[in-house]
Amino acid sequence: MALDDIKDKSILVIEPDLDSRIKIKAIFDFIEYGSLTFSDSIEENPLKEDPYFIVIDHLADDSKLLQQLEMINDKYGKRIPVLVFSNKSISAQIEPLITDTLSCPPTFKNLRIAIQNIKMFYLELSSDNSESSVLFRSLVGVSQSVSKVRQLIEQVADTEANVLILGDSGTGKEVVARNLHYHSGRSNKPFVPVNCGAIPPDLLESELFGHEKGAFTGAISARQGRFELANGGTLFLDEIGDMPLPMQVKLLRVIQERVFERVGSNKSINADVRIIAATHRDLESEIAEGRFREDLFYRLNVFPIEMPSLAERDEDIPLLLEELIVRMENNKRGSVRLTPHAIAALQQYEWPGNVRELSNLVERLLIMFPNGVVDVHDLPEKYRQGIDVSAFPGVSVSAAEPASDDSITDDTGLQQRVVSHIVNQVTNPEVLPAEGIDLKAHLLDLESNLIKQALEESNGVVAHAAQRLNMRRTTLVEKMRKYGLQRVANAS
Repeated sequence: MALDDIKDKSILVIEPDLDSRIKIKAIFDFIEYGSLTFSDSIEENPLKEDPYFIVIDHLADDSKLLQQLEMINDKYGKRIPVLVFSNKSISAQIEPLITDTLSCPPTFKNLRIAIQNIKMFYLELSSDNSESSVLFRSLVGVSQSVSKVRQLIEQVADTEANVLILGDSGTGKEVVARNLHYHSGRSNKPFVPVNCGAIPPDLLESELFGHEKGAFTGAISARQGRFELANGGTLFLDEIGDMPLPMQVKLLRVIQERVFERVGSNKSINADVRIIAATHRDLESEIAEGRFREDLFYRLNVFPIEMPSLAERDEDIPLLLEELIVRMENNKRGSVRLTPHAIAALQQYEWPGNVRELSNLVERLLIMFPNGVVDVHDLPEKYRQGIDVSAFPGVSVSAAEPASDDSITDDTGLQQRVVSHIVNQVTNPEVLPAEGIDLKAHLLDLESNLIKQALEESNGVVAHAAQRLNMRRTTLVEKMRKYGLQRVANAS
């Protein structure tokens, strides 16, 4: 099951109230997730197969909700996640029986987090290795680029193919390598990393293949190399682009023949390892410059995975912040909250250090503001240079700071306005026609009209229109193409 796609999965909604059914249908139709089936009770489940997850609208008292949850638990055990819409506090007796709780109507961002948690529920359910599920949470995000990475990991993890992970420093290449290992058939064997750029060239051969006693000055005893230590498991060659050419020749021989010798020995040792390599360099350019062997490149590049930079997936920053803070909390290192404006500023930063830099920033904020609230003005200066945060009011919300009741906060302002408007319309009997509406067409028309209005008010300047809609310019340009507004886009 692809982690990034549940659009064809069945969702069972336990909701006897017609108005609430219309409201819930509007919410899920808007985000284009799943095929909804409604029922008055879990006892009357009309689905022929298990639902992907179950939705309950908490309108009645806790006793009725608890009864429904206990019936779900009796029927499915712990293998079906349950999402509860509720504007009330949930009792401690109920919490263990649900996967997530959302206020209704939910913010777009919080609904995406809930969907992500459901996907993680299935990942953890299908994995016998608790560490592997934690590792996959390191790849948290809803952006298309990181979803693609998760999909590629699932496709290649349980094969013997060599993998080459490409991407800038700090993007999480080792996280991908560890996920590949822990989701493979070699997961019960060692995962051995080695940074090829951090070991002096004259010691790299011994580090990889080991040496015999007296093989060179200082070799006072025999020593196993990384290939032997990784026997039966996975060898992760980080920064492979920094490996000297003579060593590349020896590595190529091991990959081809699956044997090697320790330094100072002529005895062949079988190399039962899967090789995963990573680099921040452009290896094809390195080949053209004569610094990397083309034959080794093709041996390693059987299945490439390219890691996006954090600047390319800035929509994932709220989720990454949430995940990093939760980890710190679990490690008893304290907690911190970020205001919407602080997160908005971080989404505008270029992040040359990528996720590693974001992690370092969270740790720094925990030290500076233990259990406190961080606003945009509290961020280190470089994270707010050249940023007019007042132009992006409430574009994102930290999970530690829920949106207020009178404002839906979202990382895409247009989406928040559409979902708020349509939920208000379909739940108001004075607006919803007796004959019903084509909800999807209505949503598309509404979105298109809002874009046209913003463009008119901005005299066709796309950047200004994007600011009015609280969205990035590139996102607006894509939507303009979708609605055939190319002429206006070109004018700006």
